[in-house]
Amino acid sequence: MNKKIWIAALLVTVMAVAAGCGSKPTAAPNQTQGAGTENNVTEVEGETITEPVTAEPEENTTPTESTEGGSEEATTTTPPSETSTEKPATSESNEKKTITVFYTDEEELELHKASAEISYASDDAKYKAAFESLQQSKDAKLVPLWSKEIELKSVQFKDGALTLDIHMPDTARLGAGGESYALDALKQTFFQFDEVKSLDLLVDGQQTESLMGHVDLEHPMTRSE
Repeated sequence: MNKKIWIAALLVTVMAVAAGCGSKPTAAPNQTQGAGTENNVTEVEGETITEPVTAEPEENTTPTESTEGGSEEATTTTPPSETSTEKPATSESNEKKTITVFYTDEEELELHKASAEISYASDDAKYKAAFESLQQSKDAKLVPLWSKEIELKSVQFKDGALTLDIHMPDTARLGAGGESYALDALKQTFFQFDEVKSLDLLVDGQQTESLMGHVDLEHPMTRSE
């Protein structure tokens, strides 16, 4: 009886030892902590094989800050521009005046007067417009004694003294009678302005003895009483 018990105990011991040898412990997987890497552990026939697995980069899901008012787009309303119909005020207003201008006839026998309207914004502009009126005539029978070829270079007025500076080409020169009429026409045209007390005529900035070589030229010419 004791022999059977010992045999049974021996068998149990042998079976326990065999069972312990058949199941080997599985090694823990090596995990390397790093940015974006993981390890897969596979057991093949009692051996542990570690396979590195690369983790996909995480998507940045940081929400963008929305502007105040949710997803509604901010709109700027531009007020319609108003078109002004008012004309800008000018610092100087043009004044019109009718003056007397003097010409001659086709035979240069005498002076003839005519009316002309001038427009100006200052005294200097008034004298310039009066001189330009001497250079043109609306009547074919009235001949200007001052050619359009004559250039009025400057006008100066101070304390009743008017100074005109002209440039006169040779083609604008007249004979003795025409020169005399030209000076008379000039004086009578400008002395109709009450503020003009004297008139000096310069040629290219210089005082000359004669305008065209026939008649003496006074410096200045004065109003005859």
